[in-house]
Amino acid sequence: MSKMAAEGGGGKEMNEIKSQFSTREGAYKLLTHSEYSRPNRVPFNSQGSNPVRVSFVNVNDQSGNGDRICFNVGRELYFYIYKGVRKAADLSKPIDKRIYKGTQPTCHDFNHLTATAESVSLLVGFSAGQVQLIDPIKKETSKLFNEERLIDKSRVTCVKWVPGSESLFLVAHSSGNIYLYNVEHTCGTTAPHYQLLKQGENYAVHTCKSKSTRNPLLKWTVGEGALNEFAFSPDGKFLACVSQDGFLRVFNFDAVELHGTMKSYFGGLLCVCWSPDGKYIVAGGEDDLVTVWSFTECRVIARGHGHKSWVSVVAFDHYTTSVEESDPMEFSGSDEDFQDQIHFGRDRANSTQSRLSKRNSTDSRPASVTYRFGSVGQDTQLCLWDLTEDILFPHLPLSRTRTHTNVMNTGGGTGAAVVIAATTATNSGGNAAGDSLPAPLPRSNSLPHSAAGASNSKSGVTDNPVATGVSKFATLSLHDRKDRHTDKDHKRNHSMGHISSKSSDKLNLLTKTKTDPAKTLGTQLCPRMTDVPLLEPLICKKIAHERLTVLIFLEDCIVTACQEGFICTWARPGKVGLLTSQNQANSPSGTVV
Repeated sequence: MSKMAAEGGGGKEMNEIKSQFSTREGAYKLLTHSEYSRPNRVPFNSQGSNPVRVSFVNVNDQSGNGDRICFNVGRELYFYIYKGVRKAADLSKPIDKRIYKGTQPTCHDFNHLTATAESVSLLVGFSAGQVQLIDPIKKETSKLFNEERLIDKSRVTCVKWVPGSESLFLVAHSSGNIYLYNVEHTCGTTAPHYQLLKQGENYAVHTCKSKSTRNPLLKWTVGEGALNEFAFSPDGKFLACVSQDGFLRVFNFDAVELHGTMKSYFGGLLCVCWSPDGKYIVAGGEDDLVTVWSFTECRVIARGHGHKSWVSVVAFDHYTTSVEESDPMEFSGSDEDFQDQIHFGRDRANSTQSRLSKRNSTDSRPASVTYRFGSVGQDTQLCLWDLTEDILFPHLPLSRTRTHTNVMNTGGGTGAAVVIAATTATNSGGNAAGDSLPAPLPRSNSLPHSAAGASNSKSGVTDNPVATGVSKFATLSLHDRKDRHTDKDHKRNHSMGHISSKSSDKLNLLTKTKTDPAKTLGTQLCPRMTDVPLLEPLICKKIAHERLTVLIFLEDCIVTACQEGFICTWARPGKVGLLTSQNQANSPSGTVV
């Protein structure tokens, strides 16, 4: 973190917008000729506007130039041929352009399953609550959903086609509701009446009661406040939702059941994404952190700190995520190991996904694996992160790949013993390895690692009453940790009024409608900063003048966008296109280098 602190001094280096950066793979370079924006290239005055978003689709045309890009800027929506690293962007010829009155586009999504060179299905959500289905190639506006705003009057925050479906799509609103629609059905002329289908911890799912089938097919009410984003797992079976109440909730989509939850360190969660194999979820938000959550263990396994403001987008890089096959792996056949299947609209990443899917989480150690993900934030910075074996498998024997220097590991000892100690003293170091740590707040702690090691003992942490009411962000010094981690009558018990005697009650922190942040801190829902490894970014670069709203990893480039309406293409190492030799001094945009 010292490097980050030095940069934070506000020196000249910090304020300079970067046009290239290097990682172990090589140098990523900004291609100024591949910048997309409004045709006049004038920076958009973004005050009060909805975030700029970008959607891609490949229409598989014969020319080999099948990529299409859609983006919204203010009241406008553009649809272009995307030439990426190959050719300069020609902004004078959008395939389609629309300007809306009285409402603004907020999000959009292509149906990758039905896209052809002659026709694409594009869903667009709006600030007033409507959803439009358009075909920007045929220039048709085919349908408008929630037109009279009888279903929901609040802003659309996220819209996505259901994976594998040509007709079903999901819409989230700032009301906290998600609706399932079918493009073939009407929305009716009256407000829908609902019937409860299923209810659980801070969520309810209703069906629409009507004589004839109408939209919405289902209404999900999730958490408190706005539902900011959702994402389907690579196999389409699970749905991860992040809300303004700070919770990540992961549902089995078809069974309509809650699989697991996680709470932000503080504030709302704004963005979420899945690893290519569906084993990990990364969320970001108003705590300026990226949080890595294990789908199989239902717990936080790491946090990343590099941003200085809210994190607006997180995304995995399917092309840099690497798997080294040490032995021939077989499919485990369990639900947790998603096997080779059609990954809708993600064909290019199949090689990585198929290799990842062959990992068997029940083995003592899978093949060596490194996940790469990125994040962008309101601090105008791009961060890249590596999730390595020492974080993923901290309680397994050391392997040749376990040399990650950014994270200190205090794991070791017998798992069960440490869990017992940890339930009485939440912040205990857990073993003698703590003695050698140079800092009073070690980067990682043995508590969550041991909890997973002791036959995935979730209750040992979740039902820890001592941790539920401790003062906000208090931490013991290292000296205290060493001396007291086996002391059964920890001083925190006294401040709790011996609440530890109620541990048999199995406190369920989510049954109340409003969850007290102080009571989730230190539990499995929201571990303390010292209880999980803290990642440092591989790179953290200021790349724009305005807040960043887009991060998409493509095969030969990374795409970012800022609120001024500039969509930037960063060529991957060795992928710089044909135009690099041309003089780029006449770049029309001085605002994004």
